[in-house]
Amino acid sequence: MSVGRVLIYGGKGALGAACVSHFKDNNYWVGSIDLNENDRADVSIVVPRDSSWIEQEQEVLGKVGDALKNNKLDAVICVAGGWAGGNAEKDLAKNADLMWRQSVWTSTISATVAAHYLKPGGLLALTGAQPALKGTPGMIGYGLAKAAVHQLTHSMAGKNSGLPEGAFVVSILPVTLDTPMNRKWMPKADFATWTPLNEIAGIFHKWTKGEQRHKNGALVQLITKDGTTQLVESD
Repeated sequence: MSVGRVLIYGGKGALGAACVSHFKDNNYWVGSIDLNENDRADVSIVVPRDSSWIEQEQEVLGKVGDALKNNKLDAVICVAGGWAGGNAEKDLAKNADLMWRQSVWTSTISATVAAHYLKPGGLLALTGAQPALKGTPGMIGYGLAKAAVHQLTHSMAGKNSGLPEGAFVVSILPVTLDTPMNRKWMPKADFATWTPLNEIAGIFHKWTKGEQRHKNGALVQLITKDGTTQLVESD
């Protein structure tokens, strides 16, 4: 028998797959939402790649409801996203549109899922970005999307956001995640400043259990130095 139910949006990506595995290993029922299937999850919802924002929301809401069978979720965790560089000189609209789809669509759909299916006192966790606390001239589309996620976090933590009573809303703000792809593209970087995926999954697990939670609506920077990660709330 599971100890609880969590939903991971972006459950086939590097961080999402680590979260699915972590919660499964700790005896949770785990649902994954992604463009690709995660066969480790109890339920894997594959979002149609070419459907609209509204169509994706409707598809996900319906399939989550079918999977839960009148049960409620302890946590909705959105770690979907991506990265694109570039300034205003070339392809700004193209890159911004891609970042919006990968970060903002997924985050808002996660918020809607939480409003419908989260338990009172449950966790809604989103993924912002530490660089987006200020200007990002070398990656404008990315900064725009992540700043929108930060705003969504504050809004969902406010009164009348639609979440159940006592829900805890938070965004993690990583700098660089220790993923195989990042190691491939940045082989000479200082990996001791990169945040391990399993460590983030463990943080989500604690918050799901109601442990070591920050203030509601917090933007929590993940600052890793010499292999040690500190959680620092932004002002």
